[in-house]
Amino acid sequence: MNKPVSKIREAKLELYRKKGKIHAREVRGRFNTARWAMVWLTQIIFYGACWLEWGGRQAILFDIPHEKFYLFGLVLWPQDALLAAIALILAATGLFLVTALAGRLFCGFACPQTVYTAIFMWVEARVEGDHLARLKLDQGPPTLRKLALRATKHALWGLIAAWTAITFVGYFTPIRELLPAVAGWNLGPWEAFWLLFYGLFTYVQAGFAREAVCQHMCPYSRFQGVMFDSATRTVSYDSARGEPRKGGGDCIDCGICVQVCPVGIDIRDGLQYPCINCGLCVDACDEVMGRVNKPVGLIRFASENELAGVPRKSGRPRLAVYAGLIGAFVALGAWTVTQRSLLLVDVLRDRGSLAREAADGRIENAYTLKLANLAEEARDFDIEVSGLPGIELIGPQRFAGEPGGIRTVQVTVAAPAGSVPPGARPIRFHISAHQDPATRVTESSTFVFP
Repeated sequence: MNKPVSKIREAKLELYRKKGKIHAREVRGRFNTARWAMVWLTQIIFYGACWLEWGGRQAILFDIPHEKFYLFGLVLWPQDALLAAIALILAATGLFLVTALAGRLFCGFACPQTVYTAIFMWVEARVEGDHLARLKLDQGPPTLRKLALRATKHALWGLIAAWTAITFVGYFTPIRELLPAVAGWNLGPWEAFWLLFYGLFTYVQAGFAREAVCQHMCPYSRFQGVMFDSATRTVSYDSARGEPRKGGGDCIDCGICVQVCPVGIDIRDGLQYPCINCGLCVDACDEVMGRVNKPVGLIRFASENELAGVPRKSGRPRLAVYAGLIGAFVALGAWTVTQRSLLLVDVLRDRGSLAREAADGRIENAYTLKLANLAEEARDFDIEVSGLPGIELIGPQRFAGEPGGIRTVQVTVAAPAGSVPPGARPIRFHISAHQDPATRVTESSTFVFP
């Protein structure tokens, strides 16, 4: 009886090791619960945040036609690109820190590819059955039942992909405007392209590519090894405890750890780059160990040092470097936000108009000022000029600024003739918000004496 059972187990294990579509076995446990908690958390944020309102508008919106990014009460412009760069650096450094601590933890729990693959596989399991039923369906001949199951599965996948695409585009075109446009087939070329592209992208990546993305397409899996060290905790098989299998070691060679793996690897072969550190093999092995009355943890999150019995070191320089970089860039980002001005000014001296002498003998120069009011309310701006004896602004000195708009104004500046030698002399324009004098900008230019 033992020999046939052993052969069946070996055959099943070989089946799961073969290349092709992987039908992962479902498993329950603390890591699976954590993964689904992340699925719920990320998707509630993604699908729900575009419906939030703030001050009569969508709370999170990339308004590309008006070159603005609304983030609740914060409005960012192209001039705030430094903040975007800081955010990307923080995200990358945080990812490096997590990787140095616990390997590809992000891949296993929060990566969009992992999240949507889990959702699509859940739908597949509900429609077609467990892993064995899906394998049998794949290998079976085409029948009416098979066609009906596949059609149902792909229809549900299509609905999820379509709603995902609508939500994604809803962060660029207000979602409350986008839905009626979709229902009425009244989409612009931009919206239509991205709805089709992102919907198809989600459908293919989560429904068909799946683990191939982690194994062959994701660059992170290729260079993650340089961020590991002997103290990095990853999903590991304790070979000293498990071997020899079925001959004194705790591993009974059931192969369930392979069957539950979403990327189809055998963790007992050691650390491999396709491993996404999801911990499902840990859940599966712990369940088996409980059934055979052996301690859990044969497969667990452990470092190379821990498995080798090396004492844990108190300090890890790379973690200190990553943490220091995160702290520095958080401070830089906070300082940039507090120091950013809601008024931008560009001063251009009218080179097409030469300096001229007025009737009263003063010399006049013409300038073009572009006033960018980055605030979301209308403001008046006062303009002053300094830098030369007797210099002053001719004409209006206060101009209205539209909310979140740019106004171009023409001004004339006069200075007494003979006050300085001929040539170009530096001057300064001082522009301040009348309603908020603390908002003040100084820009330099030149004044030409003939």
